[in-house]
Amino acid sequence: MELTNKCIMLTGASGGIGQAIAMLLSAKGVKLILVSRNKERLQQLKASLTRPEQHICLSADMTTEQGMEQISQLVHQYKQSGGVIDALINGAGSNEFQYFAQRSVSSLEQELRLNLLSPILLSQSALGWLQRPGIILNIGSAFGSIGYPGYASYCAAKAGIHRFSEALDREMDGANIRVLYLAPRATQTEMNNATVRSLNQQLGNKSDTPETVAQCVVDMLQKETASKWIGWPEKLFAKVNQLFPKLVSASIRKQQSVIQHFLNQES
Repeated sequence: MELTNKCIMLTGASGGIGQAIAMLLSAKGVKLILVSRNKERLQQLKASLTRPEQHICLSADMTTEQGMEQISQLVHQYKQSGGVIDALINGAGSNEFQYFAQRSVSSLEQELRLNLLSPILLSQSALGWLQRPGIILNIGSAFGSIGYPGYASYCAAKAGIHRFSEALDREMDGANIRVLYLAPRATQTEMNNATVRSLNQQLGNKSDTPETVAQCVVDMLQKETASKWIGWPEKLFAKVNQLFPKLVSASIRKQQSVIQHFLNQES
């Protein structure tokens, strides 16, 4: 996809990765519809972008019916005014590092809805309003390919969005809509609290800047790359885990005492 003068909807726009994506896309001449729950941060982001007057902000909670209806209404109004939307980036997400047995039902429902159900529903809606040829890009996680202690429900959600993206891309073959999937590894954002940052440091896990992830997003949109994993050895682990999961289990087992130490801090 040629990005100049295209319009892209970006959810999770006020987060660390979302802001970096917005900055890079706006610099390339993209008009953005920025969606996030945090209205104040959205406005600050818009003001910092190239040609801020051409971007639209929407404060909406995608985990609620009201929030999804707000998005639908905005799309309807935008199209009524003659606008077209060329791509959707499902970037909203959250996780919680915690023993699964200690998670509340409400926190599990919220996490699964934001990371899995909401992007699925928005993608379904987008099939009706995306300009064709168009693109849906779902941002997942390396944990969608590697089940990791402390992130059971998050791994489940991201594995789900990976397979959803793969299946829908195949389903839309010949229909002029591509569905892409990007799996970052640990990224330097507020999503990772001090405990998680300490855990990664002690284990020697590398993390990327939001700008690194944003550049991958731009590259995928331009090349229409079906799927991509960021980082080494995470992308290797993702492949090995499909073929020889016992090898990955053995590697993680060596980290178990350290992981449990930091999980106990969150209990």
